[in-house]
Amino acid sequence: MTSPPLVSASDDLLQLDRQVCFALAVTNRTVLTIYRPLLEPLGLTHPQYLVMLALWEESPRSVRSIGDVLMLDSATLSPLLKRLEKADLITRTRSASDERQLDLHLTATGRALRERALDIPPAVVAALDVSLEDLEELRSVLWRINRAARDATNPTEDVR
Repeated sequence: MTSPPLVSASDDLLQLDRQVCFALAVTNRTVLTIYRPLLEPLGLTHPQYLVMLALWEESPRSVRSIGDVLMLDSATLSPLLKRLEKADLITRTRSASDERQLDLHLTATGRALRERALDIPPAVVAALDVSLEDLEELRSVLWRINRAARDATNPTEDVR
């Protein structure tokens, strides 16, 4: 004989599909499956694409600056940068003002790749079949969640 449930399914706070962490994890994986074939012809993985986006906004940029903006530690970032350098998309040089700091510069190939990457955002939007307004609202809510989560775990850091 089975016991009656402790709470109804609609009230169960531990129900999998009610978990924010689960929805975020699944959404992350499924959205990245849209990016993967779009980035493949550019020779980029999604993390490498994020580094390139940061450098297309500002180059040169320090490794620390890239790590801060992408919220990646050096152990994660270093292999990405080595692969981007090997692909002739970036160069890493010691900063003239502080030799302890590495600066990242786009190569001519890296700058040229930006033109090809311009097709990626509209292709992602089309694949998601969601309005730009909905995506902007989602992005805004996600940044608020990121800020709140970071504040809760490390109140001294600033997130967008």
